[in-house]
Amino acid sequence: MSSKELVIKTNSIDDLASAAQQVIDFTKGESNVWLFHGEMGAGKTTFIKSICNILGVLDHVNSPTFALVNEYMTDNADTIYHFDMYRIKDETEAFDIGFEEYIYSKNLCLIEWPSKVERLLPEDCIDIDIKVVDEHSREITIRLN
Repeated sequence: MSSKELVIKTNSIDDLASAAQQVIDFTKGESNVWLFHGEMGAGKTTFIKSICNILGVLDHVNSPTFALVNEYMTDNADTIYHFDMYRIKDETEAFDIGFEEYIYSKNLCLIEWPSKVERLLPEDCIDIDIKVVDEHSREITIRLN
């Protein structure tokens, strides 16, 4: 199966809303599991906040570092799950929170540090790589598999 790719360059935080809209448009009708890759401080959570804002999330969006998962409601009564797997030690912890139920729920799942749960992920995930270019600029690559 071939993959499609979109590369977006941002030069400031002001570009994130436009980038978020491009990601939403590009991924429409594809997987509900979005994997966010990038080094610590690359802006994964900040970009997820922009995506959630475009999708009409009513709740405060922040990193679920200690809770592992945050649940957000949109103005359309849709549910979005936001995961931060950075602190888990092994996949058993993901099982303990019912991770598989979340990702197979058909609700949008936004996952930071997905390498920690790689074996639990479905094959058709959307990969979003955020690469730091400099202090203000990022290169965001979206791959549909």
